[in-house]
Amino acid sequence: MNQVLTWAELAPASAEIFLLAAACAVLLVDLALSDRYRWVTYVLSIVALAGAAVLTSRYGVGERTVTLFGHYVADPMGTVLKLVNYAVVAVVMLYSRDYLDRRGLFKGEYFVLALFAVIGINVMISAGSLLSMYLGIEILSLALYAMVAFDRDNGIAAESAMKYFVLGAIASGTLLYGISIVYGITGTFRLDWLANGLTRANVHNIGLLFGLAFIVVGVAFKFGAVPFHMWIPDVYHGAPTSVTLFIGSAPKIASFALTMRVLAEGLGGMTEAWQDMLVVLSVLSMGLGNVIAIAQTNIKRMLAYSTISHVGFILLGILAGTVEGYQAAMFYTLTYVIMATGSFGVILLLSRQGFEADELQDFKGLNQRSPWFAFVMLLLMFGTAGVPPMVGFWAKVQVISAVLNIGMTWLAVAAVFFSVIGAFYYLRVVKLMYFDATEDKAAIEASAGFRLVLSANALLVLALGLMPGWLLEVCASVIPG
Repeated sequence: MNQVLTWAELAPASAEIFLLAAACAVLLVDLALSDRYRWVTYVLSIVALAGAAVLTSRYGVGERTVTLFGHYVADPMGTVLKLVNYAVVAVVMLYSRDYLDRRGLFKGEYFVLALFAVIGINVMISAGSLLSMYLGIEILSLALYAMVAFDRDNGIAAESAMKYFVLGAIASGTLLYGISIVYGITGTFRLDWLANGLTRANVHNIGLLFGLAFIVVGVAFKFGAVPFHMWIPDVYHGAPTSVTLFIGSAPKIASFALTMRVLAEGLGGMTEAWQDMLVVLSVLSMGLGNVIAIAQTNIKRMLAYSTISHVGFILLGILAGTVEGYQAAMFYTLTYVIMATGSFGVILLLSRQGFEADELQDFKGLNQRSPWFAFVMLLLMFGTAGVPPMVGFWAKVQVISAVLNIGMTWLAVAAVFFSVIGAFYYLRVVKLMYFDATEDKAAIEASAGFRLVLSANALLVLALGLMPGWLLEVCASVIPG
């Protein structure tokens, strides 16, 4: 085997190489900056994401290409997911700037850790082997652990980070154990070789099924599916809201890529086996997530359980095991990330120095204080609830149609039932904003850029709902039949 890599082989991974160099450069520059010029780190981080987007677009491929000795896959799906990832993280940084500045947390570490998390997400998106997939997971996870404990004077954040770290370490060990079993039986880490081997091997081999079970546990933890969801409410609640915003958005793209690469592509020959496992995870996630969210008074915890329920819907598309199902799951993931980013953005908008707008009562009478941003939150809540004509409605329709097409009518009925239950706590936020008297007279403090981007974020939810065909076509083109 040729051990010398040419530029043609390195080019597909040029964005990751650039991001790694940029993150190290930003870290070194930040060391030389005083607090007065900390904005330079923020600007350089945005520039790094823009540069990575240019390289991803420049060296994106029209068909699947495997390089770096089989550990890296470049394909249209990966290109789209990476571009969305850059855009989402750039928006998260913009939303977070004022929040961090008001709390004395506007430090280079936040932006550097975010860039390393983006590298981890990219590696997961383009993983061509179980080994590179695990490497991407650990790069992302280590960055997120540090981000949760970013506010070192906050004991709750430190406690949340410790819980996240311990549970994450257990999940990573479980995933690694499953990978080792599969490797021991098949003799390969490469997902394409694994897929080809399973078409000829006995997929009912007890060892393979045992390894698959451990891998699914690891995947479920990274997704936050029930019963491996315990970390989500505590981390969402305990972390600074800017970090919660980050965790609740971009890493969901990585989780989708993880599931697609490992289960749909690498272990596609064992669809019947992992389909049954995902059915259980999906139903439990939709049920528990929606029901427990009703009892929450903290909006960050409410959105945490909302995330769990949406994970159940994403798994509906994947467990269908069909091209239509995978396309629906990708569509749902992208739309959910857009809606979640906007929802946490509104929380940041209403927060100010010494005040976290993370309780439901903090949204009372928002229409009296700011009719426009009450409308923005209404669009986001309707979208997340799946109320037409928002894009969330079409996302739910797509995944439900996918399971109907494989004859799982009962599962589609369960999804509709839990969607109706879930609508309650989203509409409760709307009721508080429009029908309750305000308890907070303070002016909303936010930059013009923040207000503009947040408004565009909410309007995008409406626009994609009115014209969902464009995004559906994109998903269909990158996951061809």
